[in-house]
Amino acid sequence: MTDTSMLPESWRDVLGEELRKPYFAQLTEFVEQERARGPVFPPKDEVFAALDATPYDKVKVLILGQDPYHGEGQGHGLCFSVRPGVKTPPSLRNIYKEMQAELGHPIPDNGYLMPWAEQGVLLLNAVLTVRSGEANSHKGKGWEKFTDAVITAVASRPDPAVFVLWGNYAQKKLPLIDEERHVVVKGAHPSPLSAKKFFGSRPFTQIDAAVAAQGHEPIDWRIPDLG
Repeated sequence: MTDTSMLPESWRDVLGEELRKPYFAQLTEFVEQERARGPVFPPKDEVFAALDATPYDKVKVLILGQDPYHGEGQGHGLCFSVRPGVKTPPSLRNIYKEMQAELGHPIPDNGYLMPWAEQGVLLLNAVLTVRSGEANSHKGKGWEKFTDAVITAVASRPDPAVFVLWGNYAQKKLPLIDEERHVVVKGAHPSPLSAKKFFGSRPFTQIDAAVAAQGHEPIDWRIPDLG
């Protein structure tokens, strides 16, 4: 496969080579077969939504998630985010609680994180598709190679960034990041299983300090109410 047009323009030069590799052709075939069998999330046109929302040269912060939400209408290609009108999932509720405790921002009435993405927060899942109702069902099929290439591409820019790795799964990506050039914010995962350790970890304060030190415009973490 050599068609790089499926990638947002700003990412084509740095990721186009990945699409020409044998694993990506196999991955594409697997996902197409899965879609032929039943619902796969997110929809085809939103698989690369995170890259679309945050251009390569605009990434200030990369937050790494695991795989998309697997419920009907939830995932739309940005990690932790759900579409407007969809109930805020538990992990995101915990992120909001920490944001409120740390920064004093009100908890919004929605889980739509596009305002973060548009300010340079790349909301990247390690796996970009999932079978309906089955978490991790597309794990180990090739997406990890592709998203490792995304992480590596951001880490290899001359401009430094902040990498947010919540939980053991995300922290396995540390070898891809030069911690002397970039800032890595590590902590427990915000899921209900590990939220006790997540609360009080003050990730937003750490991110804000790093973004400022790197000379970038600060992130406004407030999410507008949609109700």
